[in-house]
Amino acid sequence: MAFDSWKDFTRILREAPERRSPAGIEKAMKALVGSGTHTGGNPTGYKTQTKYLDDEQDDRNKVSAPPGATGGLEEEVEEETFEMHPELQPEIWRDNRLWPEVRSRLLEIVDDFIDGLDMEITIEDVRLTGSLANYNWSKYSDADVHIVVDYTEIDEDVQLVKSFFDVARARWNTLHDIKMYGFEVELYVENVGDHHQSSGIYSIMDDTWIIEPSPRDVDIDFGTARKKSDDIETQVNLIDRMLDAGKLAASLKSIERVKQKVRRMRQAGLSSPQKEFSPENIAFKILRRNDTLARLSQMKYTAYDRHMSIQEEQDEISRN
Repeated sequence: MAFDSWKDFTRILREAPERRSPAGIEKAMKALVGSGTHTGGNPTGYKTQTKYLDDEQDDRNKVSAPPGATGGLEEEVEEETFEMHPELQPEIWRDNRLWPEVRSRLLEIVDDFIDGLDMEITIEDVRLTGSLANYNWSKYSDADVHIVVDYTEIDEDVQLVKSFFDVARARWNTLHDIKMYGFEVELYVENVGDHHQSSGIYSIMDDTWIIEPSPRDVDIDFGTARKKSDDIETQVNLIDRMLDAGKLAASLKSIERVKQKVRRMRQAGLSSPQKEFSPENIAFKILRRNDTLARLSQMKYTAYDRHMSIQEEQDEISRN
């Protein structure tokens, strides 16, 4: 299922009789956003992280192993990559302002993305957030660019608009590999008025801080973060074994349960006073960096495909 514009998107969702009711459209949106060959397009917004994995690491990630085993958490995630720096990333920032070349290029990328949607959109703001807009940047950081628009100007069904942008930005992020001094650019589209939990938000459009970060000392509870990430990783490994055993329906149910648990865990962390430095959010970052979240998403596609397939032997039996 593919689309090239808002018109195509709404036609795909609404043309079938079973999709004309609100419940039917909601179900169709979930199917469209949560399936397909693209990465990063699932409703959770989790990104598939493979850019720092060499061939040996990739092979290790295919093996179900308990936390602490060779090729596990301790080898793939370094605690120092979560530490605070005394300054903002020096190639991205100059005197606490976004480097003009970076700013102009990011705005150009956003314009190209919006132009490719073939629809009238008023951009309320373009913002840089995440660790690259803070003092806890590392080699794993992305340039998280949030395009702020008013969903209601496009359609009164804001969930439908959100789903359109989810698919559009996931498609863009999959097709393009744009980097700012080695940091990958990731586009997001958020509704005006949405609250984004971060201690560092910069308006690229206005070239000024909305929330200016502080180079404070942060005591990160890595022990708790690792326990939380180990627990999730163990559950993912168990699901992998369930898939190998052919327990497809149970696997799908377990995958959704773990995804929900990860969502709640991260939201709890971001809502806490520690925000992005909470053990819950650090655990989420560990799971993303060591590819556990990507594995979980791939398992969902694998389990669904196997569950819906009819084996050749069954075909042969039914024909005879």
